[in-house]
Amino acid sequence: MGYPVIFQLELIYYPVLAAVGVPVNLVAIVILSRGKCGLSKCITHYLVAMAVADLAVIITDVIMHRINNMYLPINFLFLTPVCSLRLVLYIVSLDCSVWFTVAFTFDRFIAICCQKLKPKCCSPRTATVIISAVCVVSFSRSIPVFFVYRPVFVLNNIPWYCIGKADYWTSSFWRAYECIDSILTPLLPILLILVFNALTVRHIIAANRVRRRLRSNSEDHNDPEMENRRKSMILLFALSANFILLWMTYLVHSFSWQLKNYNYRNKYLNDPVYIAQQFAFMLQLLSCSTNTCIYGLTQRKFREELKNGVKFLFTLNGKLFT
Repeated sequence: MGYPVIFQLELIYYPVLAAVGVPVNLVAIVILSRGKCGLSKCITHYLVAMAVADLAVIITDVIMHRINNMYLPINFLFLTPVCSLRLVLYIVSLDCSVWFTVAFTFDRFIAICCQKLKPKCCSPRTATVIISAVCVVSFSRSIPVFFVYRPVFVLNNIPWYCIGKADYWTSSFWRAYECIDSILTPLLPILLILVFNALTVRHIIAANRVRRRLRSNSEDHNDPEMENRRKSMILLFALSANFILLWMTYLVHSFSWQLKNYNYRNKYLNDPVYIAQQFAFMLQLLSCSTNTCIYGLTQRKFREELKNGVKFLFTLNGKLFT
């Protein structure tokens, strides 16, 4: 019996995702860290944090888990403690990626709609505190996952592979944990992003109406402030649509699956639940290669820095081979 279509697709999809996701996020980290994109230090902190978290997701799940299992079976990654730690790091990275996006959206909401709070809340120090808090909370709530798994077998006193302990599949605690986890990532973030963006867009539209009335008698109808607000609306809508669309399949599935469906032992089933689950993971992981692109590539100075970097590499390459 041949492999199902979803598995054949995974064999191509995940290497391509890694080949794109790693350099995209590395380039974003380097360019944004230079601080020459015309963005405030506060915004830069959030965008760099998002790119680092997205890169960590690609490394811990796409490369060290999926690609390793399919193509490059590195033995030490299958040791039970390493396997458990890798799963914890993946969950922490994914949580951080999602909640950094929420934190950035909230920061833009405060900056645009709450001018009195802006000096205090939209500062590099506040951004650093929020980023650190998200990391600590995400790591703390993921610690129990490390103790969920047991080895599949023990060879020469060395435990290999990870499989859920018996009580993981039957315990009310873990069922509640999975339900709360689905709420925290991504149901609550999606709702918060929608609310913050709706309030921000409403404020921008109201401010534009007032500004348009004040300038109605002016001969010069070119208003840079309104143009900046229009770009902000496009950016917010793009982020919201990207995040929600790529996470929606996972969100629906996470509330409908039974725990027994999470770890399929037979990778060759054409079961609809398994296909929906794997498709949801594919879309979810794709968001780690697009979040930073949406923020960064919509900025003219970011594109200029990217072009300068490419020119530098070609120039350096030419010098090395002359």
